[in-house]
Amino acid sequence: MNYLDLLKTSYDKYKSILCLGLDPVIEDIPLSGDVRSVITAFYEEILNKILQKKEYPSAVKPNYAFYAQYGVDGIEALVKTIELFKSEGFPVILDVKRGDIDKTAKAYAKEAFGFFKADAVTLSPYLGYDSIQPFIDNYPEKGFYILTKTSNKSSREFQDVMVDHNEPLFIRVSKKIVEWYHPGIGSVVGATYPDQLSLLSNIFIASGKEIPLLIPGIGVQGGSIEEVMKVLKQYGDIRIHRINSSSGINYAYKKYPKLHYAEAAVKALKLLNDTINKQL
Repeated sequence: MNYLDLLKTSYDKYKSILCLGLDPVIEDIPLSGDVRSVITAFYEEILNKILQKKEYPSAVKPNYAFYAQYGVDGIEALVKTIELFKSEGFPVILDVKRGDIDKTAKAYAKEAFGFFKADAVTLSPYLGYDSIQPFIDNYPEKGFYILTKTSNKSSREFQDVMVDHNEPLFIRVSKKIVEWYHPGIGSVVGATYPDQLSLLSNIFIASGKEIPLLIPGIGVQGGSIEEVMKVLKQYGDIRIHRINSSSGINYAYKKYPKLHYAEAAVKALKLLNDTINKQL
């Protein structure tokens, strides 16, 4: 099964295009103990509540930096968290934003897919194709999301710079994604830029290739689900795309203080799923 098939199968199983970001911040986790135990227990309880309530995301996206900041204990928690969600059949997108020369890229690919057992990674295109190719060549069945138009405010400092043919750099990146096409190569496009999301989607649709989008930036960052869904409905098969939400689900107990943190997380997840599905 290639990564596109995994995305479609996941949608068919969970009836969702929501991706649950897993971004641990120890100060925001209402548990005590050592780092490894706290992070693992936090996400295990949320996972158990997801399974109990039968309210699912269709992928999870642990952000490597949020674990690595805690050193070896954080990395051990990441390994365990990935194992927990993969054991229940959820595709795992490891958000590492790697990008380096070919030999280093090959090592990073082995880390992501050989050690962490992820199903997909996020990659930077800044070094060109020889920083992407080792991931594809050595793990062709996996997913590779290329940073194209990111959700942060200062993304315009480089991504919107006009290059040859008077087009912004993010458009050039999207055309390279089409040129580099492999079943599983996709694009990261922030929900905070709906006009650019529409432009990029038109390029991918016109290519005739199935290019999955990973769309962060809804909720806390200000992106609109309605705007995103307006664009995604142009696609023939919406099952390959994933809209990500992290802190809005992870720490929903702050919004619903009367609920246990896992109960609050699943309530937030359900509200997002319902909002997305109403737009289909």
